[in-house]
Amino acid sequence: MLPNAKITEQLALLATIDPVSQAAGTVTTGWLSAAAFERFMASIRTGVLGASATVDAKLQQATDSSGTGVKDVTGKAITQIVKASGDNKQAIINLRAEELDTNGGFGYFRLSITVGTATSLITAEVWGGVAKNLPASAQNQAGVVQIV
Repeated sequence: MLPNAKITEQLALLATIDPVSQAAGTVTTGWLSAAAFERFMASIRTGVLGASATVDAKLQQATDSSGTGVKDVTGKAITQIVKASGDNKQAIINLRAEELDTNGGFGYFRLSITVGTATSLITAEVWGGVAKNLPASAQNQAGVVQIV
């Protein structure tokens, strides 16, 4: 335990899907290396969903930063969010680095969100934690412009 550490020194914002009115279809983060952290968290948030819209999210893995051999990470998909109960909701997917198929050479992952039926407001973030080298914040994506 590091009693004087700031939480921003323990976590890094690795990727985002910035707030968007997403048409029916799939949007993803870029491929992220799992090498610098032991744990990851994807946070998916909805705003107002379109009529009869659905939102699915999952983690996928690949053997390199180009997405070679892409496949789903087993057990890392949310239960579908639907319009009837899905406006302004959040879902979180946890991932441990060892849950990737490292024996098969899979060391990269990304978040994939699919909006079905109707345009809907969504946003997401992927965080890295339990950094192999501190401060974790040194791995923040370029869009992080301030830490106060």
